[in-house]
Amino acid sequence: MIGFVKGEIADFQEDCVVIEVNGMGMNVRATNQTLTNIGSIGDEVKLYTYLYVKEDAFMLYGFPAKEDLKIFKLLITVNGIGPKGALSILNAISPDELRFAILAGDAKAIAKAPGIGAKTAGRVILDLKDKLSLEEAFEVSLNHKAAQGDSINVDANGKAEAIEALTALGYSSSEALKAVNQVEITNDMDTEAILKSALKYISF
Repeated sequence: MIGFVKGEIADFQEDCVVIEVNGMGMNVRATNQTLTNIGSIGDEVKLYTYLYVKEDAFMLYGFPAKEDLKIFKLLITVNGIGPKGALSILNAISPDELRFAILAGDAKAIAKAPGIGAKTAGRVILDLKDKLSLEEAFEVSLNHKAAQGDSINVDANGKAEAIEALTALGYSSSEALKAVNQVEITNDMDTEAILKSALKYISF
């Protein structure tokens, strides 16, 4: 199995990047976001890959982070979703957003992907919710922000702490996440303010 591909960008095609590795051009399918942000022709890149084998083809799917590859692999374990469908979902919603959508039971966000209806979106949530955790989702999201040079502020840290507080009060992770996600967070809000606002959205 090919764990990752590292080499120079040789070309871009409609849904993939061609990476030159030891004199060979490897077609690696990727999300639109990855293709946009990966760099330019001549740049060196590293993508973590999944090799999909069909009777008449070998296809590589690549992701810039191991965590993104992990969510892709989880998606293709869902009945009715193959690599193409998984990539379609990740084109419509980023891996970070997808983790939170699954944990919050937000089928509408997942169903935005072309070819993914409400029934399939519900199956994704049902099959994968127990395989993810809020702690991991926030940690991965914060790591992505740090890697991209984005500021890590109260928006992310405050949300995580507010959700922790709500779950400590006895609410489920999905209830806490749904409530906190409905709060319009401003830079002057601390964790307590986010928590008070989130409590207004909790369903009794």
